[in-house]
Formats: sequence, C-alpha cells, structure tokens
Amino acid sequence: MANIVPVSPTRHGSLCWKRPTSYAFAAKQTVAPLVAAELAKAVLMYPISFIKQNENLVPVALLGLYAEKNLFVAADGRWLAPYIPAVFRSQPFYLGNTEDGQQVLCIDEDQGLAQDGAGEAFFEGDQPTSVVTDIMRLLTQTDQNRVLTLAACAELDKQGIVHPWPITLKTGAEEKKIEGLLKIDEAALNALDDAAFSALRKAGSLPIAYCQLLSMQH
Repeated sequence: MANIVPVSPTRHGSLCWKRPTSYAFAAKQTVAPLVAAELAKAVLMYPISFIKQNENLVPVALLGLYAEKNLFVAADGRWLAPYIPAVFRSQPFYLGNTEDGQQVLCIDEDQGLAQDGAGEAFFEGDQPTSVVTDIMRLLTQTDQNRVLTLAACAELDKQGIVHPWPITLKTGAEEKKIEGLLKIDEAALNALDDAAFSALRKAGSLPIAYCQLLSMQH
C-alpha cells in the first residue's frame, strides 16, 4: 500500500527523493487516464478510448487488452513508446488537498525516498528545488486541464455521440469480449446540427473527438 504524505521542509528538509528507474509499477495497468492537453502526442502512440468513472466520461490510452498486461512496459521496466502519459511521468509525486482546499505536493515515501541519501534534494533551505517546483507545476497544470477535459467530454456525452466500442479478442478457438470501452460514433458526429456542433466547439470537445477517432487506426 502506498504511503503518500505531504512534502514539507520539516519532514523532508534533510531527505532526498529518487526518480523511478523503471515503469514496472505500471506493468499491470491496461489504461492510462489522459487530459486534453496531451492528446496530440498520445494519439501518435496509443489507441484512445473513453471509460466511465463515477459518471464522468474519461479519455484513456489503451495500454493492453489482456488483464494486467501493459504492452508498453518491457520486462526490464522500460517504457516502450516515446510519449509517456502524464499520470506516470510525475511519479513518485502526487497532488493532494489540505483540509481548507489548498493544493499540496505529496510523495509516496515507500517508493520515492532515497534510502542511501544519493537521490535529489527536496529543498534548498526552506524553498523547494527547481526540479520539485517543476513537478508541482506539471501536476497542477494537469489537474487544471483535467477539469476542462471532463467538461469537454461531458458535452460529447450530452450530444449522444459516444457509443460502446465492441472489441473481441481471439485466442485459438476462444473468443473474449472486452467490455466497458467507449468511442466516438463518427456518423453520429457528422449528423449533428449546427447548434449541437457549435456547443461541442465552444466546450473544446471537437479536438478530443477527432483525436479519439484518429487513434483507432493503431
């Protein structure tokens, strides 16, 4: 179980953190949530689908179709595509919230602390290092874009153009249906009237729709 705690000078001022040396921690993850800002890069590498999470429509990179098998993580932990989804690039850091709603940088101490002191410092004096500041910026920007992404995807859902994406895997004589994946219905998108199309444009939904459709060529 992860041990995620807020980063603070009191707790981490004399400690160091380490960058992941492998992506083995993601070896069993078959989807990666995406935000709109990274779709232009992700679409070049991955099939993109939508899934429902807590009633929200979420775009995801498909990393594998067999249970607990991420096709983009090699046996030695290397990531096998040039673009790595933001959700993995920020490890071992996370974004948390204080009781009064302020965002705070957190770290998984079980995975992220350098036990031998040979990692990177958290602080210079009582101020975060430039690297830690950059990570906080990445997490904050990704979180802000996630809000916009969910709103844009909600408009896609509202317009009724998101339909099930039936996929059947064949292994010898056996067939396995993959359920829960969703995609843009291109015919339904093209059939929208001007008002509905304008609503998608204003919500920033169209780039997401087109990226998803394009990614299905993988």
